[in-house]
Amino acid sequence: MTDYRSIKYKVPTLNLDGTTEASPVEGEMWYDSGKFNLGTSQSFASVWSSGGNLGTASDLLAGAGTQSAGLCMGGRDGGTEDTTQEYDGTSWSAGGDLITGNHYVAGAGTQAAGLIFGGTSPGAPYTSDVTEEYDGSAWSSGGNLATARYGLAGGGTQSAGLSMGGRDNGNDKTEEYDGTSWSSGGDLITGRYILAGCGTIAAGLCFGGYESGTKNETEEYDGTSWSAGGDLITGRHYTAGAGTQSAGLSMGGTGGTDVTEEYDGSAWSAGGDLITGRIYLAAAGTQSAGLCFGGNGPSNVTEEYNPGPGSYDELFTASQGL
Repeated sequence: MTDYRSIKYKVPTLNLDGTTEASPVEGEMWYDSGKFNLGTSQSFASVWSSGGNLGTASDLLAGAGTQSAGLCMGGRDGGTEDTTQEYDGTSWSAGGDLITGNHYVAGAGTQAAGLIFGGTSPGAPYTSDVTEEYDGSAWSSGGNLATARYGLAGGGTQSAGLSMGGRDNGNDKTEEYDGTSWSSGGDLITGRYILAGCGTIAAGLCFGGYESGTKNETEEYDGTSWSAGGDLITGRHYTAGAGTQSAGLSMGGTGGTDVTEEYDGSAWSAGGDLITGRIYLAAAGTQSAGLCFGGNGPSNVTEEYNPGPGSYDELFTASQGL
């Protein structure tokens, strides 16, 4: 007769409250909080879902904030827009109008402390150096960019903003904002415009864009200089970005209108495709709670990015209480 002691399965004890010492896999059993659990085969893949439509459709716009407190600024809808829209995680509402309507703009900060800079506006000069600050209700004038540019990317906060790239003698320019004025930072390795960016002054990230062809280069900023990161899988321009240097998110753009990629601080991997492929869109939020809105058309589409049905809390649900 078979000796039970020689074949018994030692059930591990694991803590799944965020301090897990090991990661269960499909078919593995473990004990946690008075229950035996069995791993299922669900996936962790993140997916896009539809959010509330923008009140004013727009493209070549800027975004900031989070998935539950997003900020949409400027853009174009037949003509340059001065509109501001605020997202509460379900629907958009009107905020205070920009002082100067712009498109091809960049944004940073939060819904209650937003920043918009650069772009193009009607009349001379065509390229803008304008910076404006938002207090959650109204815009006020900030310090002008040192180099006027459009098609640039942004990151950081209202009091510590980062501008990257752009066109009109500034395609390799980096500038840093201290809440009052802009100063020069380290130049990009690869100058480009209509690129995307995210992160902070001390840990910035830029990717994609265009300059004599579509770019797939990614660069990382340490507060002083840029270094090469892992290339996008699909090079794109007119793309949008969100997140951080170690957890970035890119979506849409010419060359891959429905493409989403996730950055881990070293390399990009494929994410869930956009429901509605677009260029000229804007983004906000994080890699695990992203938000994108607007785009060519102009579009009023809003989408939210979240872990899919196989999210961690739901993945290991087959259990039996003792």
